[in-house]
Amino acid sequence: MNNSLDLICIIDDDPIYTFAVRKLLKINNFSDNQLVFKNGKEALDGLITMRNKKDNLPDVILLDINMPIMDGWEFLEAYKISNFNKDIPIFITSSSVDNLDIRKATTNTLVNGYISKPLNNQSLQEIKRKCL
Repeated sequence: MNNSLDLICIIDDDPIYTFAVRKLLKINNFSDNQLVFKNGKEALDGLITMRNKKDNLPDVILLDINMPIMDGWEFLEAYKISNFNKDIPIFITSSSVDNLDIRKATTNTLVNGYISKPLNNQSLQEIKRKCL
């Protein structure tokens, strides 16, 4: 069994955070390939284009909640009706400590886990355990 994932999709509007996550993924041999989108709309458009071109879709999506244009919750609703023909594990990665957000994430059937920012080695192991 392969110990790394081929392609990770990071949907987050914070460039410093996405830079740090990409470094963390590379240092831990988790994934050398990442797609980064600044909001849910950009991500949805990109994923639909990939699907239509029959490109490989991501193995995992790391999704922030609070973003401009289309937030994480809106992305999940649009994603649900987009028929990607691949079950892509989605992990909410958020700095929100609002119990409503956590409950909403953990009860959403599309969400495989809720991870508090910042991502760390322990949270990467949780993702790996659920995805590999």
